[in-house]
Amino acid sequence: MRSRATAPPGHSRRETMPPFFDTNVLVYFVDDDEPEKQEAVRLLVQEHLVEGDGMLSVQVLREFYSASRRLSRALSDEQAHEMVRYFATFSPLPEDARMVLGAVRRSREHMLSFWDALILESALSAGADRLLTEDLQHGQEIEGLRVENPFL
Repeated sequence: MRSRATAPPGHSRRETMPPFFDTNVLVYFVDDDEPEKQEAVRLLVQEHLVEGDGMLSVQVLREFYSASRRLSRALSDEQAHEMVRYFATFSPLPEDARMVLGAVRRSREHMLSFWDALILESALSAGADRLLTEDLQHGQEIEGLRVENPFL
């Protein structure tokens, strides 16, 4: 696994930092109604979760289960459970009271929903350099974290 603290010679620290996956990106992994996005997410998962050090949180697992059960071609309970177990193998980050309080503050400061602010707080706390999401403004930088919509 690549180091999150230092970069190899000739590379900036920023180039070696991992991305953080938001739920709205991961749900395309199983969304057969969006084949182009599905393929893009499967490549991102392979590159950053399977072979790299991409990150997600326990919140993402909870939301993924719920969202995957509400797709137009919803996963069965068993399928959704299996997908959560699969994503759980990538060491999801736990939440703590400090993160929740930070998300409350951040939701007020940036006019975000609490849940988006908690994802943002998780990504920042984990040291991610990018947040892969459709929910926030593409290209926006918040405390060194770049928001990226991987489908643009």
